[in-house]
This record gives sequence, C-alpha cells and structure tokens, in this order.
Amino acid sequence: MIEIGAQVDLSHPAERVWRALTDRELLGRWFAEAEMVEGVPDRMLLHTAGLPGFEANVEVEVTERQEPDLLVLACDEAGRLSELTCTVTTTKQGCRLELREVSTHGAWSAEQHEPREQQLRQALTVRLPAILDWLAFQQVDLRRADGGMTAELPLIGVRGKAGRNPRRRRTLVAVVAGAVLVAGTAAWVTLPPDSKPTAAPAPTATPSPTVAAARTTVAPTATPSARGSRATASATTRPSRTPSAKPSRTPASAAPPPPPAPVTARYKTESDRLFGYTGEIVVGNPGGAPVADWAVVVTLAEGTTVDDVDGANWRQDRRVITFTGGALAAGGSQTISFDVRDSRPKAREPESCTIGGQQCAGL
Repeated sequence: MIEIGAQVDLSHPAERVWRALTDRELLGRWFAEAEMVEGVPDRMLLHTAGLPGFEANVEVEVTERQEPDLLVLACDEAGRLSELTCTVTTTKQGCRLELREVSTHGAWSAEQHEPREQQLRQALTVRLPAILDWLAFQQVDLRRADGGMTAELPLIGVRGKAGRNPRRRRTLVAVVAGAVLVAGTAAWVTLPPDSKPTAAPAPTATPSPTVAAARTTVAPTATPSARGSRATASATTRPSRTPSAKPSRTPASAAPPPPPAPVTARYKTESDRLFGYTGEIVVGNPGGAPVADWAVVVTLAEGTTVDDVDGANWRQDRRVITFTGGALAAGGSQTISFDVRDSRPKAREPESCTIGGQQCAGL
C-alpha cells in the first residue's frame, strides 16, 4: 500500500471549503477540470492527464459523504485504483483540510509518486486559498445604502473619520508650541542677571582715571606684599578647581548612548494569497533579565483588516493593530501569527511595525 498525503490550514469556514471540494466549476479552478459522467450522479471525470504525477484522466465516484466534514472518493486512473479521503476539521482560525490518497490496486512509480504529491500540495496551499478568498469576496455586500460593507472588508466610512485627524493634530501641535513659547519666555524673564565675564568689553590700552583711582584706593587697604601675593595666587588658581573646568574634559554636548532596546521584533510574510496574506512577528528578549510585558504596534495598509490572531492579545484602532503579551524570559521569544484580508487582489504588507518605539526587522 502506497500513500500520498497533504494538509493545509485555511482561514475560511468549513462550509466554504466543502463547496470548493464538491462544486464542479470551483474544483476546475484550483485542481482539475471536471465533467459529470452521464447517468451516474455521484461520478465525475477529472481531466488530470498532463499534470505532474498523473498519467491519465481520473474517474472518481463518491463512496461516503458527511457534509461538511468528510468526503471519500474511489479513483480509477487507467486501471490503477486508489481511495482519496478529504477531511475538514474546524479550527480557531477557520478549518484544516487534509487529503489522503491510498492505492488499492496497482502502484505509482517512484518517478510518479513525488511529482503527484507536490502537485497536490501546491493545489492545497496556493490555488485553493486563492479561490476561497475570491469566493469570500463574492459574498461581500457592497451596497453602501444599506449601512456599509460587511465585516469581511473595512468600512468605507473609516476613511472619512480618518481624514479629520490631521486637523486635530495640527490644532494640538499649535497649542503645545504656544505653551512651550510662553513657558520659555517666562523662564527667561525670571532668570537672575548673569555677569558673563567673557562678554565684558576688552580693556583699552590706556586705563581710565576711574580705574587708576580704584587701584589707588585698594592699595592702602591691602595686606603686606607677601600676603597679597599669596592671595593673588590663590585667586588666580581657584577658577581652575571650579566646575567650570570640567566641560573642557567632557564636552557638554556629548550624551551617554541610549541603552539597547530590551525587546526586539522581526516581521515576515508567512504566506501570500489572493485578497490577503498571513503575517508572522517573532518577539525576542536578547537581554539577561526577564521582561514583564511588551507591545508591538502594526499599521496595516489602507483597505486591509485583521481576520484572526494567534500568540498574543490584540486590539484594533482603525488600521493600527496593537499586539501585547506577558512576561518574556531572558533569551526567550514569542511568535505572533495573524491573517490579513486585503480589498485588492494583490496583497500589501503592513506599512509599519514597531516595538518599544524601535522599527521591527524584516519590514
């Protein structure tokens, strides 16, 4: 007995996947064209000749059906017989589809076995998700007069609300800037006068009479010449011991470098499909101490919305998604997986991803 198998996790309900398995037109879009066998309602002919791993067309007949969970087919490929079992299991994200084909009479050659299995996996992981996304998009109600679009696509009204934000931001910036200006002016007015010796005018070559008089007045009250010389020397050396000499050794503009971010994040697109994709963020703690909590902020492209999240708590504010998590051990990591639906056929990655104000790697 030789077995071929493949499975895929899908962000779609089991009923939609069942339709893609049993509808003849949909089956032809993601696997192979099919036609009904005249006179036999549960028998079809799959045009698989020429596909990798197939030597001829396959005639299939339904032997067991439990909608939407189980479909069993008896297959006949030019006298080579096999049984194909399709199992649909509901999951948190949607459902899991598993296909398992077992030969019952005859066998596939080594050259045929591997290409056949690859063809089956490619159909499940690439073409089937694209058809399911297209099918979901066809079910979206685009009539705006009835209150907007369904939850499967972002509301058009969001753009109008978002358009008012720049005015509020400009008003807030103006108020903050005015407050800073007033505070700065008040602080400047209340500062004590500064002698600023360096700003004093340079002495002229000929001292004025006032200066001469001052020198004459100071001379009689001075201590003996020996003491005066010591006092002068002390007065001269004291400024070198004051804090004013320190900036010459450590410039005031040089600030200590900021400590490295305790938590890092790396983004990648795990899988890409029609009208959406699956994103993955790995949060890591490279430091030597545990981190109590963390938050990753992702800004989605316009017209996209999150369908499901695994690995973190999350909340959404229009296009901004915030993922949060608990304690992360030193050297540990946490993986976040999230499905995104896109209103355009070609999926677009997030516009930005940050953790603790630092840009995520990989985006």
